[in-house]
Amino acid sequence: MPALSPSLTDITGGGSDGWEVFMRARKMIADGTPVTELTIGEHDIRTDPSILAAMDAAARGGHTGYAMVPGITALRAEVARRVQERTGTPTSIENVMITPGGQSALFAAHLAACPKGAKALFIDPYYATYPGTLRAIGAIATPIKTQAEDGFQPRAADIDAAAHGAASLLINSPNNPTGVVYTRAALEGIAEVCKRHDLWLISDEVYDTQIWQGAHISPRTLDGMAERTLVIGSMSKSHAMTGSRVGWIVGPREAIAHLTNLATHTTYGVAGFVQDAALFALKQGRSFEQKIGAPFKRRRALSVDILAEQNVVKMIPADGAMYVMLDIRATGLSGDAFANRLLDARHIAVMPGESFGRAAAGHIRVAMTIDDAAYAKALRALCAFAATLCE
Repeated sequence: MPALSPSLTDITGGGSDGWEVFMRARKMIADGTPVTELTIGEHDIRTDPSILAAMDAAARGGHTGYAMVPGITALRAEVARRVQERTGTPTSIENVMITPGGQSALFAAHLAACPKGAKALFIDPYYATYPGTLRAIGAIATPIKTQAEDGFQPRAADIDAAAHGAASLLINSPNNPTGVVYTRAALEGIAEVCKRHDLWLISDEVYDTQIWQGAHISPRTLDGMAERTLVIGSMSKSHAMTGSRVGWIVGPREAIAHLTNLATHTTYGVAGFVQDAALFALKQGRSFEQKIGAPFKRRRALSVDILAEQNVVKMIPADGAMYVMLDIRATGLSGDAFANRLLDARHIAVMPGESFGRAAAGHIRVAMTIDDAAYAKALRALCAFAATLCE
């Protein structure tokens, strides 16, 4: 067949982005071996029946044709209202475009921000799709390494040193994979670098409702940042609607207008009945979001208590999201080696830190996505296994 475009074949950079342990675990399950999966960020409680009922009613009511490309007016208005209420930053419908999930929003935002061949900066550790997304739009994916000893908080000086020739910086707080919430000081430093180097800031805030300690600060609220920030939001984590594929971009009006032109030539919008369900879900307010996040808040507290019982495995302070990042360097193993040996010995699947960049080497990511009792049992077994490696 004819050659495929490098835009497609170079997405993973010639590798698998470190998902071998996950794939091995799934094969073991398919072959009949029980495995406790603590790998991906999928809620163990599915989409609430009331949201599904709203989706069904909208579909049966006829909202199955083409929807408005930037999103139905009511949903865009509700997202704008929610953002303005929670951040204090003026936000109107013209600042919002609805997308088929957060991943689509990330792709579109970078296509808006990055000319081909420009450097696109992102913080390491990072969500696994980030570098591939940047390669796919023709940018030079450039990680900025953080340090476990700093709690994986980004340093403005490190970003500044890499910013020459860059067009954008991608950040994610609360962070996947670490669970770290960026401090105000870290975000203010980031904002100053963006203004100094005239960078777009793309802020992935899909975990903004999952804050267990401290407060979420959207960098769009900082002085001089609203005109250079594109915020990524999603219903996936906040409302357990991962399969419904509803997200959004919030940004300057001119950028949203051009992004709407992009959507016209790519996704052509999001199904109207799905948007109606998202609108219904958002209108349930903070109490509903707290109910969705409550299991992860409980399991984060369980993690703190269990890890305090031993001294081999250390937890990076997890102030948000549905993950904990564990430092297993005391075992002498890499995250990849530890995860593979844990899977073989105890049939527990976790993600190696190396799946999320060089900064997380010697760590593992644990998704808090099974019921409390099973989670506690698995985490204790993980710690006991780590202890055997130090004997």
